[in-house]
Amino acid sequence: MRLHVALTPGDFSDAPLTGRTAFAVDVLRATTAAVAACEAGCRRLVPVADEATAEAMAARDRADTVVAGERGGEAIAGFDLGNSPAEFTRERVGGRVVVLTTTNGTAAMLTAARAASAALAALTNVSAAARWAVRQERDVTVLCAGDSGTFALEDVVCAGLLVARLAAAAPGAALSDGAAAALALGRHYEGRLDRIGRDSRWALNLRSIGREADLALCLRADVSAVVPVFAAGGFSAEPAAARLATDRAGARPGGGA
Repeated sequence: MRLHVALTPGDFSDAPLTGRTAFAVDVLRATTAAVAACEAGCRRLVPVADEATAEAMAARDRADTVVAGERGGEAIAGFDLGNSPAEFTRERVGGRVVVLTTTNGTAAMLTAARAASAALAALTNVSAAARWAVRQERDVTVLCAGDSGTFALEDVVCAGLLVARLAAAAPGAALSDGAAAALALGRHYEGRLDRIGRDSRWALNLRSIGREADLALCLRADVSAVVPVFAAGGFSAEPAAARLATDRAGARPGGGA
């Protein structure tokens, strides 16, 4: 298995995608929110590039569509939801299509979708994402969404943890320089992910606009078995994981999310 990590969006144009499995990673917060949406039972999450496209898609079937997104960390005026994982509950998105546009994450999602198979990874589902990738039996490219085109610590740490799990499952895996760099950073932060909340520029920005609660939700490893997988123009939970999420919800008092 060959593993590559595009450390910033500037590296996407050179990132190998043909015949590969690709992951988009935007820990704070798009891919974490997408995992939450799929775990809450959304039918499909559709990433789009801009607000106008999101609004046009929602207008076609408003009763069955939730439009969500942010710019600069703030929710978009007039949208149903922002980009906080806490917003994507079963009551709000269960059984519905979520159309999402964000500052950084949805561009990475749209790029990943060009690969032979594509999925979304976050810290919250990193081990499940690795297991899914191993089953694809392809080389893997990880696309870090970054911060307005620049390096984002949290995304590269997540990519590094993903590389570590893939390399453990595929002895002799060949790592690109980007994958090796991400692996080293992932090892540095593994077991102390809360430090990202102090070291990441975007984490500090979210804290400054009152989104500290989102950091606690996003900077957790392996709390979900759901892997949003691309098919038919959007990402939806892998069937086995979707059933598990439904069973968990049903086991809660009242069956709510």
